[in-house]
Amino acid sequence: MTANHNAELPPLEDLTQEDLARYLLSMLHRMNIHHTLWFRETEHQLGMERALDILEEVTEQSSQIEIQRLGKALGFEVHNGIPQPLLDLPREKLLELAGEIGKNWLAMDGLWFQAIERAYGMNDAKRCNDSCWNRFSQVEAHMIKRFLNLPEKPGLAGLKQALGYRMYSRINKQSVIDESPTSIIFQMNDCRVQSARQRKGLADYPCKSAGLVEYSRFAWGIDPRIRTECVGCPPDEHPQEWFCAWRFILEE
Repeated sequence: MTANHNAELPPLEDLTQEDLARYLLSMLHRMNIHHTLWFRETEHQLGMERALDILEEVTEQSSQIEIQRLGKALGFEVHNGIPQPLLDLPREKLLELAGEIGKNWLAMDGLWFQAIERAYGMNDAKRCNDSCWNRFSQVEAHMIKRFLNLPEKPGLAGLKQALGYRMYSRINKQSVIDESPTSIIFQMNDCRVQSARQRKGLADYPCKSAGLVEYSRFAWGIDPRIRTECVGCPPDEHPQEWFCAWRFILEE
């Protein structure tokens, strides 16, 4: 709002159209934060495995309730829990939206890192970043596994499929090489963050500590038999064709 902080704000009903719309967006943001805090505290009290199961149950129920109420208020129909306006969009526009959502997610991730780095330095920013990836990778693996309806232990085939559904799968270029019957190599051929640094003449961001947590936790989340090895990740030297590469090994 643009109002003077010392001035008495009008009641909600008397806000301008712009400020009322801004307030609604703030409410949605607060709801997302509350949802996240519930998950975080459930994980703290009950452990990650139980928290993931409860997250799935609550998310399915709450999303149905939220979409139905928004549809009623805004005048759109809901089909199987999906807003009809989304279903009416061309497939190309839905794929474009997936990319834009991925970019927004990555921008948010970067803004958190930069804010902590400015206030407390690189070391604290990296510690927070690595701990966040530890949790997010497990959550993302769980949600993708359920979305794809993968079996409990889908092996490397399940992991290959799941890697194509990660948040950055629409904004980075990646590939998978079948190395052996029990191992695959995942390559991040073009990384949006690292490519931007290259264009600015900056050195690669040293993301190996986060990657070791991220990829191992994601793989375990898909199948606990899968072990992860780092082929190379900044600050490691790497060839032109990829920024980082990871080997996933299925151990019976």
